[in-house]
Amino acid sequence: MKFWLLQQKRTQHWPTTKATADACYALLLNGTDWLSSQQNVTVQMGNYKINSDKEKTESCTCYLKKQIPGDQVKPDMGNIQVTFSNQPSTVNRQPSTVNRQPSTVNGQPSRGAIYWQYFENMDKISTAQTQLPITQNLFIEKNSDRGPVLELVSELNVLKPGDKFKMRIINKSDRDLEYVHLKDMRAACLEPVNVLSGYQWQGGLGYYQSTRDASISFFFDRLPKGSYVFEYPVFVTTSGNYSYEISSLECMYAPEFAAHSEGIRIQVASK
Repeated sequence: MKFWLLQQKRTQHWPTTKATADACYALLLNGTDWLSSQQNVTVQMGNYKINSDKEKTESCTCYLKKQIPGDQVKPDMGNIQVTFSNQPSTVNRQPSTVNRQPSTVNGQPSRGAIYWQYFENMDKISTAQTQLPITQNLFIEKNSDRGPVLELVSELNVLKPGDKFKMRIINKSDRDLEYVHLKDMRAACLEPVNVLSGYQWQGGLGYYQSTRDASISFFFDRLPKGSYVFEYPVFVTTSGNYSYEISSLECMYAPEFAAHSEGIRIQVASK
């Protein structure tokens, strides 16, 4: 039950001060004393080693953070071995993968993460493979004898100034989330049709939509488990070759629950 409470707290809030006090009481005064554990942790990344007993850590929680300069990062650091008081648990990950899943050692929960931060051109970013997959599709809205139709942007459907363009963002969530921010960054040649910010309600889901010069944001108090499709129209204003930047989604109080789409380029032909 204690472990379940902490897992729920990662993405959801305790609604009242009384509920928070009850949860803290259950965590601290019942069952085994998690704060009494003083296990040493060794993290081996290739030839690089981190020992918790040699690092400065927080009292009670034993939290520590270690930053490795970019010029010291090597490819073999993607092979990671974590040892808790002579109990090894080997985890193999690519350097750019975030791993924050909790594990249990001698009945005591533990959590850790390793992540790689670096700079890259927006149009070269690949899709993040996480538990919150997000994709973006670009459509041209055209008139036909059947009314307005959407056609996927491709080499055969070249954009031109004045075209009405529809952005579609598809997101899937494997759990209930609270306080979620979805941000879609537009290309410089696009101007939104709806420029006023305000609260929206679509398909049983409420959110606040905020339109800015270079992006549009969606703020959700609650995002239940399931699949969601968000669309908004824009107009193409100028010709040229542009970078259409990524769409990103993040649980604001649990940043380990995050995802982003891939970066792409769009070509706008002259009239």
